[in-house]
Amino acid sequence: MKLFKNFLLVAMIITLASADTAVKNTYILSKTYTVGIHGTSNLHDWDESVGTVTGDGAIDWNSDGSFDLTAMNIKMEVHSIKSTEGSIMNNNTYKALKADSNPQITFALTSPVKSIPSGAHVIAAKINLTIAGVTKAIDMSVSANAQAHGDITFEGSKTIKMTDYGIKPPVALFGTLKTGDDITIKFKTVFTINK
Repeated sequence: MKLFKNFLLVAMIITLASADTAVKNTYILSKTYTVGIHGTSNLHDWDESVGTVTGDGAIDWNSDGSFDLTAMNIKMEVHSIKSTEGSIMNNNTYKALKADSNPQITFALTSPVKSIPSGAHVIAAKINLTIAGVTKAIDMSVSANAQAHGDITFEGSKTIKMTDYGIKPPVALFGTLKTGDDITIKFKTVFTINK
């Protein structure tokens, strides 16, 4: 009888431990992403697209189907940014962003986001954003859409001031086009399990 009770006790402990165990996965950014930069000027609005973006993250899947976003890093190659205004604006952008010494713009999650339900939900993320060698802590509202143990889509935007990062807003067309200080970074990314 005592042996049977001990067996039941061990079985209960194993069951409770396995119920709380999260399935840990490493995710990588798939090639189906779009990242753009929108700004204004004294003449008209302008847009830039980021051609080369990489990223990885750590996801813990919980037994109830929710997940914890424990790490996320995204890197955008500055020299892959292309403007609707052409090569002159491109070169001015690279110069303003100090691309030679700071070739990447990076987003890094600083605090885990816990118990995100599967399906589409808006999450509040705390991020370190580094541009032109300057890092600032920002808050972002991000739409997360996940299928249990599958791909996860993150979509959102953030408006920042270039001068907060020590960037002088670029000019083009011999100084006749002067960009505004505010820019909006927009993104849609899909992360998939790194197999």
